[in-house]
Amino acid sequence: MKEELLDVLDENGIKTGQILPRKEVHEKGLWHRIIVVAIVNEKNEILIQQRSHNKDKNPDMWDISVTGHLSAGQDSLTAATREISEEVSVSLGYSVEVRDFRFMFSFRKEQKVSDKHFDRQFYDFFILRQSGLREENIKFQSSEVQAIKFVTISELNEMRENNLLVERDECYDALSEYLFRI
Repeated sequence: MKEELLDVLDENGIKTGQILPRKEVHEKGLWHRIIVVAIVNEKNEILIQQRSHNKDKNPDMWDISVTGHLSAGQDSLTAATREISEEVSVSLGYSVEVRDFRFMFSFRKEQKVSDKHFDRQFYDFFILRQSGLREENIKFQSSEVQAIKFVTISELNEMRENNLLVERDECYDALSEYLFRI
């Protein structure tokens, strides 16, 4: 399988024109962009995924619905729809449309994962509200995800307190505020 190519960004999130393999971007600690999508059903429950135990970062941890890197030349909405179709597909007879996403905000974060893996990422956070979602109708990519479930915001916050979730506090805080407003 060919390694994913990423646009390298400067410290302000602007493309530098350099395109490198994902592994090299992480080894060198170069800035790049990812998307984070919280999928929420009509009961205001959030779909969360348990990351595969084979993942190099946060294996076996529970995470927000969908995350992923932007491939070189991609915009955030295109990456979000691609990641949803790759990681979590819904067999309900409809597809996710770009207009269905609600952009929440962008933020940047730096983290040393290991001696050979540095995350310097700009995150674009979206909420996707979808009615009719049921766990039994959702298929997930077993190489990326080992389990899924819907949780209430209270259950999500309890999981945060017990360190069962990948650390994405900015997203979880915004999601809590959003769900309590509606």
